Amino acid sequence: METKKKTPAEPGQMQQIVATAIVNLSALIYGTIVGWASPMTPKLQSPDPPVGLTPMSDEVVSWLTGVLCIGALMGTPVFGAISEKFGRKIAGCLLTIPYGICWITTIFAQDQTYLLVARFFAGVGASGSILLVPLYVGEIASSGRRGMLGSLLVLFINVGILIGFVAGAILSFKVFAICALVLPLCYLGAFVFLPESPVYLVRCNRTKDAARALLWLRGGDKPTVDRELLSLQAQVKEAAALNGKVSFKDLFANKGTFKGLIIVLGLLGGQQLCGIFAMVNYAATIFQMAGSSMSPNTASIIVGAIQVFGSYLSTSLMERAGRKLLILISCIGMCICHCTLGTFCYLQALKYEVSSFSWIPVTALSVYVVVYCLGMGPAPFVVASEVFSAEMSSLANSVSLIFLWALGFFVVKLFGTFMGLFGIHGCFFILAAFCSCTFVFTLILVPETKGRTIQSILDELNGFPVNSHNGDYRTTNIEVKKDFPIPEQV
Repeated sequence: METKKKTPAEPGQMQQIVATAIVNLSALIYGTIVGWASPMTPKLQSPDPPVGLTPMSDEVVSWLTGVLCIGALMGTPVFGAISEKFGRKIAGCLLTIPYGICWITTIFAQDQTYLLVARFFAGVGASGSILLVPLYVGEIASSGRRGMLGSLLVLFINVGILIGFVAGAILSFKVFAICALVLPLCYLGAFVFLPESPVYLVRCNRTKDAARALLWLRGGDKPTVDRELLSLQAQVKEAAALNGKVSFKDLFANKGTFKGLIIVLGLLGGQQLCGIFAMVNYAATIFQMAGSSMSPNTASIIVGAIQVFGSYLSTSLMERAGRKLLILISCIGMCICHCTLGTFCYLQALKYEVSSFSWIPVTALSVYVVVYCLGMGPAPFVVASEVFSAEMSSLANSVSLIFLWALGFFVVKLFGTFMGLFGIHGCFFILAAFCSCTFVFTLILVPETKGRTIQSILDELNGFPVNSHNGDYRTTNIEVKKDFPIPEQV
């Protein structure tokens, strides 16, 4: 009886996981900043606030998130330019500056203006994290690990949010900020030892440095390093046809790039409009509708823990189930949860007796958080790192993230207005409609990218036939220089 041979493990898995975990510490920092708002808002609105002499108004509280989005809007093109000109590693190190300014300003805050300034710099740092992490991970990860490693972004953000919820519940205002200031220093101390992106190094004609970086990232497997360097050099040679720097108009000059941009904008737009902001920020209200007596902090911690669990599931399933399937499941699940909550709130508004069904809103909220983290949370960022060529990736993702933060600002500032116009039940039904639209969009336009090379995906987007062997890059009739020695060690 014949036994099946086991597929050999891809080389350098542990090194790629370590590098991904370190760069994602910046995402964890962003998560703590997001989580900070929930436990600190009641303290800032108390009669004896830790900052200023008067309680913070609801309008100023809304600007704590709004100004973060504005900072991210301004920071995205800056970090995009830095990562292209000076490299991913320099950009990653510079992330610590706005994060450090955020927490130092919070520690020494004298009035509410200081906090708005702190949140602005937090947004600048957040823009760098959301741009850099998928870009760096997509360029260091092998095709078989890209989905799993890419999904760690949302997991680390959610772990950071949970840390913020828990620390905010047990620490004072200033002690929280002092402890949080340590995180950027830890991140910087670890990140400086990581290699630069091999893609960036090849584009800068630093082939020997790229070989050293790949040798470490692929666990010293020289045949794999040889093969990937050949592929990268071929891609760079093709990119040279653009004759210089990539400009905004190049996003529309190529069918595949334009289609990739539409796909990423659609997914990121669906992510913002699927209602995660509403569900997380109104978690305490939903628990109250269920007749729960737990405090808002406890409710937030429970939701944060569920988010972490959902992100863990996504990390486990991203390479098994695929990106497209997880997004579709996520959209269906979120739509059902929104409709369930909308119906419950509508019946409650009509004065129907629904106390015997008080378990429904908490269950719907819990399921919603899990299915969001399963697909719509991480998958758009993973897909964004896979549908653009190496020379277009940074610019295309910068444009996509500017759209993301602008839409996020719109949702944050106008959701309260929509609640006043349509009621909370009406808002839930509107969010369900957005989830349905994202489902249809994904079903029709989004390709499955699981386990495929970037070139295979680009061929499909451009309408070219995809080669066999999982779409490996075609080097036929391309002269590739190989006049460099593969170093023995990094």
